[in-house]
Amino acid sequence: MIKNFKWLLLVSLTFVACNDDEDIIVEEPVSAGSAVFSKYVALGDSFAAGFSDGALFIEAQKGAYPNILAQQFSEAGGGAFTTPFTADNTGGLLLGGNVIANQRLFFNGAAPTPVSGTPTTNVATKVTGPFGNLGVPGAKSYHLVAAGYGNVAGVAAGLANPYYARFSTSATSTVLGDAVAQTPTFFSLWIGGNDVLGFATSGGVGTNQTGNMNPATYGSNDITDPTVFASVYNTLVNGMTANGAKGVVANLPYVNTLPFFTTVPSSPLSPAALGANLATLNAQLYGPLKQALTVFGAGDRINLLSATAANPLLIRDESLPNLSAQLTAAFTPTLGATTAAFYGAVFGQARQTTSADLVLLTTQSAIGAAPTAANSGLGIAPPAPLNSFGISYPLQDMHVLIPSEIAAIRVATDAYNTSIKAIADAKGLAFVDAKAIMNQLSSTGIVANNFTMTSQFVFGGSFSLDGVHPSPRGYALISNAFIDAINAKYASTLKKVDLGKYRILFPASL
Repeated sequence: MIKNFKWLLLVSLTFVACNDDEDIIVEEPVSAGSAVFSKYVALGDSFAAGFSDGALFIEAQKGAYPNILAQQFSEAGGGAFTTPFTADNTGGLLLGGNVIANQRLFFNGAAPTPVSGTPTTNVATKVTGPFGNLGVPGAKSYHLVAAGYGNVAGVAAGLANPYYARFSTSATSTVLGDAVAQTPTFFSLWIGGNDVLGFATSGGVGTNQTGNMNPATYGSNDITDPTVFASVYNTLVNGMTANGAKGVVANLPYVNTLPFFTTVPSSPLSPAALGANLATLNAQLYGPLKQALTVFGAGDRINLLSATAANPLLIRDESLPNLSAQLTAAFTPTLGATTAAFYGAVFGQARQTTSADLVLLTTQSAIGAAPTAANSGLGIAPPAPLNSFGISYPLQDMHVLIPSEIAAIRVATDAYNTSIKAIADAKGLAFVDAKAIMNQLSSTGIVANNFTMTSQFVFGGSFSLDGVHPSPRGYALISNAFIDAINAKYASTLKKVDLGKYRILFPASL
């Protein structure tokens, strides 16, 4: 019995020992690997700044991906990281007592709406650095090397950036110069989105500057020439690595992965919403247009409205042959010369949307609204019954991205991404495939920390209420992608953040 008891005791102790071993969790020590995080500087645009819900404000800035990275770097030798914080959580900017950028949005349960209050962040009130976060909302690649981009005196005329003007070291400084002056040991660079985004969010109201090597001649909504982008990007990386700094860069997503371009469907007009007007529209507008266009070999531009399915929008497609003269001639016998000429001018390049078009998020409020002299494209407010955007009057270029515009954006984005990857590889930098991340968010979604994140507007958890910039949790997801890339490249063991600690949307009051 005593012998058996001893064996039982030994077995019991063995199980206890095993259980104790299993309860012990040995965390891998945080290490910088071959990277040095003692002086981290972040270069970029609104994503680096923490722009969210259509504005820049304190709480959003705190959750910008560079700020999250700096927090994680602090466990691996990272030093102080400073941000040019705005003055409030209202968002928006003042210049000369005038509001030049509006306050942030919040979700009121039905739709995004501006928070109450007036901006208090004055562009002319300088904040003193140096700052580790040099993210500049609105900046294109070439702006980071443009002298005077932070000159307060040039803001009103659109010659300088109001956000950079607050913290630039001088009226003639460059963002790159302000970064290099800090002698960083590590940097992040995510730039280039705005080189196509202004064109995209304006509905293609801009110029594709491919072939134009002088960015000083570009407009705010233009697409940057890929060779110009590559040259500027090389300058940025060379400047940041000149003293041996290591770093991480990210490529660019396609715009069609952002909810700004995917939330409003191409066929949003339900028979119920059109009501009794549906039959009238078919009889008096769509039917005659369809008949006339068919004669001219363009009958596929317009189809009758369906009484059982969602209907497409009426738009102007500037890439189509203009049949204004032909329509004028066809309608003159029944409408008279003056009215027929007006119909010809309005519908000469009209067609209905297809799934190949991208209707902008901001167009949602325009559908069904009455065109004005300022936005009708004709310089006059059209009379009834042609006074309903997207239904009886074509939406204009500013409202929709058509296939030729989408293709131009994609070609430029691909070229930028090729340059980013090649330069990153040549310099031995960590690389974040942000394009792949955004693709996944817009398709299958990403599961992390027991959360499924998608690009669905408002409810997907990834994007803020402006449909372009990330939500707090979205920025955390991006930060983890940067950490993965840094760990893989430099054999560091930085910890990723728990997405559950970051909210989906900011509330009305902060």
